[in-house]
Amino acid sequence: MQLHIYKDSQELSYAVSDWITAQIADTLKKQDRFTIALSGGSTPKVLHKILAASPYKEKIDWTKLHVFWGDERAVPFEDDRNNAKMAYETLLDKVPVPASQIHVMRTDIPPEQSAVEYGEILYRYFPLLIDPAKHAQLSADPSPPTSFDLVLLGMGDDGHTLSLFPGTEAVHEEKAWAIAYFLKAQDMYRITLTKTIVNKSARVAFLTTGSGKAHALKEVLKGAYNPDLYPSQEIKPTNGELHWFVDEAAAAGLKE
Repeated sequence: MQLHIYKDSQELSYAVSDWITAQIADTLKKQDRFTIALSGGSTPKVLHKILAASPYKEKIDWTKLHVFWGDERAVPFEDDRNNAKMAYETLLDKVPVPASQIHVMRTDIPPEQSAVEYGEILYRYFPLLIDPAKHAQLSADPSPPTSFDLVLLGMGDDGHTLSLFPGTEAVHEEKAWAIAYFLKAQDMYRITLTKTIVNKSARVAFLTTGSGKAHALKEVLKGAYNPDLYPSQEIKPTNGELHWFVDEAAAAGLKE
């Protein structure tokens, strides 16, 4: 795990933009696509706006990006709470990612059906994860196959990430790559990737800002292992990198 601390959310967002741009460029030297899972929230919104503007807009080969989401609220696309809507408004409407390479979590069908469909999309993208033996036959690279090239995550004040909320069974899902369930605390369905597929990613990056996150961040990184209270502890890439990009306000508890 690598911890990166910045003065404030603005400085963090520009640093992450530089880092993402470099990761995309480096990855595309070795393969013909870059798969990324986006997150909702205020910090990613700032990040998107930076990436969609010069000089980052011109530095990234958007035509080779394949875009996914980490989770979604089961609300219509037109609803301001919809993560995909935010991503389109702040990023995807402004850069030339082919529409066929953007994979929203559908909210115009029942949530359970949406999760099944999303899982099927992921199976098509990452078939070698299902059959590691085939990977060994086809690839000269001895390292295990990975899923996403990058997953961007946020963390709530309560320590949740994706739609893995404290005390829910979703935290412990081992088999499915995408699930849907009714979250009583919010009186809504959520659709989410599970730790199973996220932990197979090449890189996972948490973006965490603000003093409201300080306690949870301290517990997640330094506290006892208790994912029922702090689900973000379950994100531990098996063969990939884990980065935490945090501002000084969020990192305050780490110095105690």
